[in-house]
Amino acid sequence: MRSLGFDVRTAPGADEARSLLASAPAAERVALVDAGFVGHLHALRLALTDPRFPAAAVPGALTAKPEARAALLRALASVADGPGETASVPSVPGTAGGAPAAGVAAPARTDDPSAAPAAAPAEGPAATAVAPAAPLADRVAAALGAGGTAVHRPELGSLVAAVPAGPDAREQAETAVAAVDDEAVRLRSAVKARDGFFTTFCISPYSRYLARWCARRGLTPNQVTTASLFTALIAAGCAATGTRGGYVAAGVLLLFSFVLDCTDGQLARYSLQYSTMGAWLDATFDRAKEYAYYAGLALGAARGGDDVWALALAAMVLQTCRHVVDFAFNEAHVDATAAASSGKAVTGTPTTALSTRLDSVGWTVWVRRMIVLPIGERWAMIAVLTALTTPRVVFYALLVGCAFAACYTTAGRVLRSVTRKATRTDRAARALADLADSGPLAEAVARVLRRPARKLPGPLPLLIAVAGAATVLATAALAPLTAPSSGYAPFGGLVIIGGVVYVLTSGLAVARRMGGALDWLIPPVFRAAEYGTILVLAARADVPGALPAAFGLVAAVAYHHYDTVYRIRGGAGAPPRRLVRALGGHEGRTLLVIVFAALSTRAFGLPLELTLITAAVALVALVESIRFWVSSGAPAVHDEGEPA
Repeated sequence: MRSLGFDVRTAPGADEARSLLASAPAAERVALVDAGFVGHLHALRLALTDPRFPAAAVPGALTAKPEARAALLRALASVADGPGETASVPSVPGTAGGAPAAGVAAPARTDDPSAAPAAAPAEGPAATAVAPAAPLADRVAAALGAGGTAVHRPELGSLVAAVPAGPDAREQAETAVAAVDDEAVRLRSAVKARDGFFTTFCISPYSRYLARWCARRGLTPNQVTTASLFTALIAAGCAATGTRGGYVAAGVLLLFSFVLDCTDGQLARYSLQYSTMGAWLDATFDRAKEYAYYAGLALGAARGGDDVWALALAAMVLQTCRHVVDFAFNEAHVDATAAASSGKAVTGTPTTALSTRLDSVGWTVWVRRMIVLPIGERWAMIAVLTALTTPRVVFYALLVGCAFAACYTTAGRVLRSVTRKATRTDRAARALADLADSGPLAEAVARVLRRPARKLPGPLPLLIAVAGAATVLATAALAPLTAPSSGYAPFGGLVIIGGVVYVLTSGLAVARRMGGALDWLIPPVFRAAEYGTILVLAARADVPGALPAAFGLVAAVAYHHYDTVYRIRGGAGAPPRRLVRALGGHEGRTLLVIVFAALSTRAFGLPLELTLITAAVALVALVESIRFWVSSGAPAVHDEGEPA
C-alpha cells in the first residue's frame, strides 16, 4: 500500500475505520482495504489510484476521492461490523515486508508517477446486496452504490483481487497470483486495445517500453506530449527549408514525433496519470503538429517555386471535416435508446451485422482499420512521401486517401443510421446542436422559424443545410469579380447574397430538435461550408498572402471546434454560449469573410482582413479554452485519440 502512495492505518472494524477516515484531510483520497486481501499490486493500482472516478473498487478494496468522502462515511455508518476485519498483512507483491497494509489507508498521492497503468476501464453492474459475512470493503462498496454514488469497477482480466475465506482458498489465490506476471499485464494494458495496423505492429511493440522508461524516471505524460509537439515543429521547420536533406530529416522527425505521441498515452495508462491538462494537450497538440507540418511543406514548396498552399488548406479542411463526421455520429448514437418494435427492442442493423461477420475474418479487421487512414498510417505515409517525393505529391496522396476514407466511413454510417430504429436522447440532440456551432444570426432565424420548422419531415433539415452550403460555395466559386481597380478585382454583390442565403438556411436547419436519423450530418455540412468558403475565396482572390492567411484562419476556427468536441467527449458539456456568440458562430464568420472579400481594396486587402479575423478568433477561443482546461472544475479524462 505504501508503494501506491498511501499512509497506512489499521482498524479492527467499521466504526474504527469510519473514525480514521473522518480524521483524514478533507482534500485527500482515502482507501479501505481488507486485511485478508490477496492479489496483484496492479489490481490495487487500478482500483485505488485512477483519478478519473470519484469512487472505485475491486474485491476487498475501495477508494473514494474527496467528492465521494461524505457518501463513503454514510455507507460505512450503515454497514454492520463483520468477521475478518482485524489488521494483518495482505498478500500483495511489492508491499513492504512485515508492514501492516490493511485496514484504512489515507491519504493517497494521486500524482505519484509510479502509481500504475490502466486496463480498459469499464463500469461494473449496479451494486447489489452483499451478505453480512462479506469483507467490509465489499459491503461498503455495495452500500455506496446503493446510495447513488457510482462505483467504478475496473476490468482485471487475468489479475487477481480476492479476500479468501479460509487457508485453502488463500493458498489457491496466492498460487493464482504467482501464475500471472503483474508487470507484463501492466505493459500490455498500457497499449490501446484497438488501434491501427501501423501503430499496433510498428510502434507499440517498443513504445510501451519507452513509456515504462519514462515512468521510472518520473516523467509525466504531459512532458512527453510537449516533447512530441516540439519534435513535430522541428520537423515542420526542416520541411520549410525546401531542400532534399530537409525533407528527409522532416520525415524522420515526424515519425519520431508519432512515437512520442503513442508513448504519452501509454505512459498515462501505465502510471494512471490521467488529468484535465493531459486530455487538453493530447487532443489539441495532434492537430497543431499535423497542421504545422502542412504549413512547413507549403513553405518548403514555395522556396522551390511551387505554390501548394491551396492543397495544404484543402488537406486541413478535409481532415477536419472527417473528424467532425466521426464525432457527430458517435455523439448522436452513444446513448441512443432502442425503439420498441412489437414489444422487442431493436438492437442492431444489417450494416452492423455485416461488420460483425467480417470481424470473424481476421485480415478484414486490419484492412478496414487501414483504409480509413488513421493517424498512424497517415503520418507514416506523409513522412515517407516527404522524404522521397515533393510536397505536391504528399498533398495529392493525402487528399486522395482522406477523400476515400471519408466516403467509406460516411457511407457506412449513413446506412447504419437509416436502418437503425432508435430514439435519440435529449443529451445526444443537445450535443449535435452544440457541434453545429450556431451563432447569433442563426439563432435569430431559428427563433422566428421554430414553429414551421417543427413540421418539417425527417430528412428536410439536412437537405436545407446542404442546399445552403452548396449555395454559399457556388457563389464563392462562380460569382464574377468586379472590374479591376488599380489592378485589384474584389468580389461582386452576388457572393454576399450567397452568404445571406447560408445564414437563413443555417438557422432553419437547426430550428427543430436535432433528432432525425441523419441530423448528425448537419454539423459536418456546416464545417465544410465555412472552411470551404474561406478556401475558395482566398484561392480566387489571387492575392499574395491570401491563402496562407486563410490557412491560419481555418486552423484557428478548427481549434475552437475541436475544443467543443473534446469538452463534450469529456462529459463537461459544450463551451459557454457567450463564447460561441462572441466568435459569431459558423454562419456569422462565413458572412463576415464574404463581406470582407466583396469590399476589400488594394489598401485593405483580403490577406489583412483574414489575419485580423484569425487573431480575434484565436485570442478569444484560446483564452477561454485555457481557462477551462486548467480550472479545477474540468473533468479528469483520458483521450484515446482520434476515432479515424
